[in-house]
Amino acid sequence: MKKLETISTLDSLRAELDTLEARQELRRLGQMEGVNLCSNDYLGLSTDPRLARAVAASLEAGSPVASTGSRLLSGNAAPWEEVESRFARLIGTEAALFFSSGYAANVGLLTAILRPDDTVFSDASNHASLIDGMRLSRARKVIFPHLDLDFLEDALGRNSGGRKFIVVESLFSMEGDRAPLPELFSLADRYGADLIVDEAHATGIFGPHGRGFVAAAGANTRVLATVHPCGKALASAGAFVCGTETLKRFLVNRARTFIYSTALPPYFAAQIAKVVEIIAEADAERQRLESLAGLLRSRLQDGGFSIGTSDSQIVPVLLGETDAAVHYARELSRHGFAVRPIRPPTVPQGHSRLRLSVTTRFSQEVLDRLVKALIAARHQLRQ
Repeated sequence: MKKLETISTLDSLRAELDTLEARQELRRLGQMEGVNLCSNDYLGLSTDPRLARAVAASLEAGSPVASTGSRLLSGNAAPWEEVESRFARLIGTEAALFFSSGYAANVGLLTAILRPDDTVFSDASNHASLIDGMRLSRARKVIFPHLDLDFLEDALGRNSGGRKFIVVESLFSMEGDRAPLPELFSLADRYGADLIVDEAHATGIFGPHGRGFVAAAGANTRVLATVHPCGKALASAGAFVCGTETLKRFLVNRARTFIYSTALPPYFAAQIAKVVEIIAEADAERQRLESLAGLLRSRLQDGGFSIGTSDSQIVPVLLGETDAAVHYARELSRHGFAVRPIRPPTVPQGHSRLRLSVTTRFSQEVLDRLVKALIAARHQLRQ
């Protein structure tokens, strides 16, 4: 019998990496050098000495440097219960449950709540953590074009079996535009659907005291859950899922990413508690961020760049092809700016871009230099 030729696993991995590199889609780890245009540290709190002092004070008071287990075993601690209560009061919900990351929060929430005979309606621009949670749940999925409410309403009306869930981001991470929450509330009510809203890029930035868009609309009772990651404007890590006490108790019993994850050490809760206190009083910083973001959007449009429908601190420069995004990122690096090209599979083919994140650390002079560097990169590309 003729021996079959086989390709080793490592050879197949190398071949796939070579394909990615040929398409200019190969990712590499690297340090950010220059003005960081990728940071989600929107309020500039990542190096705030108040947070460092809060951690130091917790450790000096005897807080252990490890939790030693999951929250349901040995890892629960009073600081975590206290910060969950404090965050729920900020957002205006009955309860909050802390997860070790935003990814874990979305996957844990959706896999716990959704059932195979449910139907989940998901915006096409939702974050990968939401997409993965829906996939793992095995619920039926209806992906509607980005913010296409006519498509969504038609799909809701045609679906008659099982429970219905609508899942959106309140501020979309790649487009920088907002979900039309009032219209979504109405659709959810009309068609008997539950609404789940990821507030990742709105928490700390929008709404009174940075509570996010759902709380700003006074609509906490009109959604099943909101998700508030702490690794962006809150300059920490982890995420809160906010909702009713019933939802919290259910997730404690059914969210696998909560049940089977080692808890973060309790001293870290002191950092989050401090940043919650800070953002509640950060109106001046929010106003500065809004002003800077508006200035950048205006300057880019005046310079002939497409920014889509962005109306926030997330400003995409839509470039289309991958090689163009790679070129612009490389040229910005030469001018002292650090940015990564956003390419497939993060965005669909033909939708590559630069994703510029405005923070309060920027100045008008920095934004002027950035726009000039982009114009120079475009001129070089056209030569």
